[in-house]
Amino acid sequence: MSSPMIVFIRTTAPMADSKKPSNLNSIDLSSPDISSSVSLLKQACMESGFFYVTNHGISEDFMDQVFTQSKNFFHLPLEEKMKLLRNEKHRGYTPVLDELLDPINQIHGDYKEGFYIGIELPEDDPDAQRMFYGPNLWPDSDILPGWRQTMEKYHQQALEVVRRTARLIALALDQDASFFEQPEMLGKPIATLRLLHYSGEVSEPAKGIYGAGAHSDYGLITLLATDSVSGLQICKDKDAKPQVWEDVDPLKGAFVVNLGDMLERWSNGIFRSTLHRVLGNGQDRYSIPYFVEPSHDCVVECLPTCQSRENPPKFPRITCETYLLQRYQDTHVDLSTYN
Repeated sequence: MSSPMIVFIRTTAPMADSKKPSNLNSIDLSSPDISSSVSLLKQACMESGFFYVTNHGISEDFMDQVFTQSKNFFHLPLEEKMKLLRNEKHRGYTPVLDELLDPINQIHGDYKEGFYIGIELPEDDPDAQRMFYGPNLWPDSDILPGWRQTMEKYHQQALEVVRRTARLIALALDQDASFFEQPEMLGKPIATLRLLHYSGEVSEPAKGIYGAGAHSDYGLITLLATDSVSGLQICKDKDAKPQVWEDVDPLKGAFVVNLGDMLERWSNGIFRSTLHRVLGNGQDRYSIPYFVEPSHDCVVECLPTCQSRENPPKFPRITCETYLLQRYQDTHVDLSTYN
């Protein structure tokens, strides 16, 4: 079974852009100097919405295992992967071209394949009926032994890194450190691990061909693990003409962290959910983003510390579920296409 070719008519020509290397702040999660860490993080959140985190507590040996298991899945025949095609709850396999992140500039979907893994809930759990909760899809253990156990362990460890990072973000917003630990936020989050494989196509922005089109992430924050192959770029000023794209280089042993749209809404635009994209350079590239959003019913609205008479709220109140559903519908192929 082959992946569908989804063709869109580009209404405007992609704008030429320039490139330069990025210089991101690095936040040491083991540092006892909380004040310095918060200061560095706040600067990064205001300037680019991207930063590195180091000394996060996940060993390099285990990360190597996670990447090895990710490659093992993507090396399976397409027929095997399609048996785990993503369901209506966005769990499972996404073929090449399934996701279209920048319909204005892309001529078709992203040149990447992926696999979604959410927080595991049994079908008889009442919350499993919610859109982004429920049981996951898993490869057969006879085909990929230890795969599920590795991914579940990583899912748990990555969430702990996010919680520690969120404490610093809360302090940078002049909130109590435990602000994002409330039950309706990270007390019961929508946390999605996504394995990605860019299979070596060379991107050509002038022709509308991208590994991943330009987009901002939807939720609170994203924790990104990458291999040593470059490709990630950020654009700090989406309205600049031409747009300036900066390369974000892999940093061994570190995660790249970026802010999502909901955090930009909470901060009234003070913290930034920045455009980013991936350009393929002819090499296979593997990355593992971990997307974290608050619970379905969490109301995202401007924090009191981020508004004033001179700077009133810029975004309307919205629930997490409503916002996520709209963004997923806008960027993914309808499942009926695969029939």
